[in-house]
Amino acid sequence: MKNLGVNEIRELFLQFFESKDHLRLKSFSVVPRNDKSLLLINSGMAPMKAYFTGQETPPSKRVTTCQKCIRTGDIDNVGKTARHGTFFEMLGDFSFGDYFKNEIIPWSWEFVTKWLEIPEDKLYVTIYEEDDETGEIWHEKVGLPWDRIKKLGKEDNFWQHGTGPCGPCTEIYYDRGPEYGCNSPTCGVGCDCDRYMEFWNLVLTQFDAHEDGTYTELEHKNVDTGMGLERMATIMQGVDSIFDVDTVKYIRDVVCQKAGVEYGKEHKIDVSVRIITDHIRSVTIMTADGVLPSNEGRGYVLRRLLRRAARHGKLLGIQGEFLAELSKAVITCSGEAYPELVDKQDYIFKILSIEENSFYKTIDKGMEILKEDMEEMKAAGETVMSGEKSFRLYDTYGFPVDLTKEILEEAGMRVDEEAFAKEMQAQKDRARKARGGEGYMGAAVTVYDELPTDLETKFAGYDVDTVADAKIVALVANDAVADGAQAEDSVVVFLDRTPFYAESGGQVGDHGIIKTANGVVKVTNCMKVIGGKIAHQGVVEEGSVTVGDIACAEIDKKHRMASARNHSATHLLQKALRTVLGTHVEQSGSYVSADRLRFDFTHFTAMTPEEIKEVEKLVNEAIFASYPIVAEEMSIDAAREKGAMALFGEKYGDIVRVVDMGGYSVELCGGAHLKNTAQVGSFKIVSENGVAAGVRRIEALTGEGALLHYQAQEDEVRTLAQMVKTSPDKLVARVEQLLAEQKELSKELEKLKAKMAGGAADEMLSKKVDINGVAVLAAEVKDMDANAMRTLGDQLKNKLGSGVIVLAGAAGGKVSLMAMATDDAVKKGAHAGNIIKAAAAVCGGGGGGRPNMAQAGGKDAAKIADALEKAKEIVAEQMK
Repeated sequence: MKNLGVNEIRELFLQFFESKDHLRLKSFSVVPRNDKSLLLINSGMAPMKAYFTGQETPPSKRVTTCQKCIRTGDIDNVGKTARHGTFFEMLGDFSFGDYFKNEIIPWSWEFVTKWLEIPEDKLYVTIYEEDDETGEIWHEKVGLPWDRIKKLGKEDNFWQHGTGPCGPCTEIYYDRGPEYGCNSPTCGVGCDCDRYMEFWNLVLTQFDAHEDGTYTELEHKNVDTGMGLERMATIMQGVDSIFDVDTVKYIRDVVCQKAGVEYGKEHKIDVSVRIITDHIRSVTIMTADGVLPSNEGRGYVLRRLLRRAARHGKLLGIQGEFLAELSKAVITCSGEAYPELVDKQDYIFKILSIEENSFYKTIDKGMEILKEDMEEMKAAGETVMSGEKSFRLYDTYGFPVDLTKEILEEAGMRVDEEAFAKEMQAQKDRARKARGGEGYMGAAVTVYDELPTDLETKFAGYDVDTVADAKIVALVANDAVADGAQAEDSVVVFLDRTPFYAESGGQVGDHGIIKTANGVVKVTNCMKVIGGKIAHQGVVEEGSVTVGDIACAEIDKKHRMASARNHSATHLLQKALRTVLGTHVEQSGSYVSADRLRFDFTHFTAMTPEEIKEVEKLVNEAIFASYPIVAEEMSIDAAREKGAMALFGEKYGDIVRVVDMGGYSVELCGGAHLKNTAQVGSFKIVSENGVAAGVRRIEALTGEGALLHYQAQEDEVRTLAQMVKTSPDKLVARVEQLLAEQKELSKELEKLKAKMAGGAADEMLSKKVDINGVAVLAAEVKDMDANAMRTLGDQLKNKLGSGVIVLAGAAGGKVSLMAMATDDAVKKGAHAGNIIKAAAAVCGGGGGGRPNMAQAGGKDAAKIADALEKAKEIVAEQMK
């Protein structure tokens, strides 16, 4: 048996199936596309769902991949065992209605025994107990003895997901030897011990399951196989677990070196090392695929994994930030297989550093809250923290629950783990509900499923100006597939050829009309539906249209030009942002309409006015430079050499479209663009704000939109100038003059208030009373805000010389209260903070402060007199 590394096994598998006429596809992003049933891609088959359901036509009937996968269902077991992990690679081959059992079973045996050279006497297979056909192929065609073929029940060897396509499985096992066994006389394939390891599952989809529990044979049968790459590597390298295979061990050793620990000596240390090793693989892969840390969805998964790794780094004694440094080890091991890791490495380092730093601040905040909760528990004589409190620490503040448990245990307390688990389950249920329902393989059924899967529309919008001759090949009228439609019907028209751009990449679809000899359809939107079909949505304005009609499709040129201006401007904007802010800037979303553009990008602080101004300047300079805009199709490798930027999460084929704006901006893009940057006209940013953690949003205008914006601003300036009785060119000087006058008037007003307060003070002093030997003045004041009240209080305090002052009044619908105590009164027991707290409560408010001065607010002005009496009562108590 060959001793092969992870990268060698991956390449051999893909080469083997290429030799069987399979198309090798690169791994899809771990972020699912058009699949609400999944948070993250968790199997090799998951990105292929649309091909299996017939929603999309596969690029080949035979496909092979190595897919990046994330599974977090067993996250709490990661580290505790050497078997569990959140990131893994799944090798797979797929047949979409092409070959079946007679091909894949011998091929799998050929790969395992000839290409990998695994001894035949070490191999066993399982089959579904009712699938005699598969057993016969293993025995007759492959030559496997019957004593190495074990039949298992439906739960183990039959794949079914509700109704729809399903079928039996056959799995290949490797015998690791009796030293891994349980020594039971019945030990064999299917035993729960570690001796017999399943490493390749062949799913043979041959039936259609019905609601009544019956099955019928599928006309087009499918094959879907999955081999865990790391698991296969443990066999080929003769090691005990995935943490011992070459690439994972490399990362594990870097972790140990960073922490100054040795693996395999102490269980507690090994747990932390395994958690960090696994989680840094996941977060590096997820970040490279565009996932950003957040408090929901896949962003929450990333944040949880990253913070868990950071937490265990601290348990190992690692000082300072370390995760970005560790991600370099992941890139070293997997960068050749997944080049996006290399392309995005600076970005990955930036995201991980910022999030790790944020977590350490979170830990400090969480410790403060946990201490407060523990003090409350002690005061109440409680020893069990509620699930609500522990989950709030975990969910809202990102504070690890295991850390909460440890700290509580040290104080003789514990977490109500059952209540915590209920809170956690409720959150999972909310997340599952947010992802939406699912049909067969997570695919929602729509009217478009009824259209022929081979229906295609050639997009001619790049090559023609505004008009193209076409034929209507399908119709949906009033939400049903139809042969024709009449005036006023809502329709979706499918053509064999179209100049209409379908909404994609953030750019809105074209508007226009479709004319036939008998009718006219007004198109109000154009979009892509199942299988990439181009759907022209609209209304039959006059006459009728029928499938088979010859049509003239004409787009609204003004609408197209406006949206193209904004789309081309987003390319210039991204280049300018990377120039001004740094190369960590990546597009994370966009919306381009005829009215404006919206551009979301990765950045971690609000842009300064100077940065916004500089970005505007660079974009407009590129517009004024009149760069030619050239779109070319080329190989993905040629595009990379040209320096073309790609979008996160996008799946690109071997041939891509590159939009080059005079060498200033070069991006992969399938959108509709201008011919020259000068056609953008001008560019104006109207807003910049945050939309998520680490994501900023710019909204901007171009062309006519920018002109209208400038005109609106000019109208406002003219109106303001008229209001302050000056001309627009002298508006700033006039406003400065008015502000100076206002400042002088404010000073005069304050002087007048102080003078009035002085007079009021003399009058109020006559109302002071003696309470247990202390002079107390408690009075209501009229129309004074908190600042004026404090000024009056200072004057009263100076004139009183010794004692306590309590003032209350209402202004602007709010009650303000203030208490002051001279130093000698404080020594006798007076406490202004406690006095004001009790008085404010009478008015339905609250507050407090120091012994010598305190302020508070209230809601009920009718209770002011009662509040002042309460203040006197508190002073009397304090003076006892």
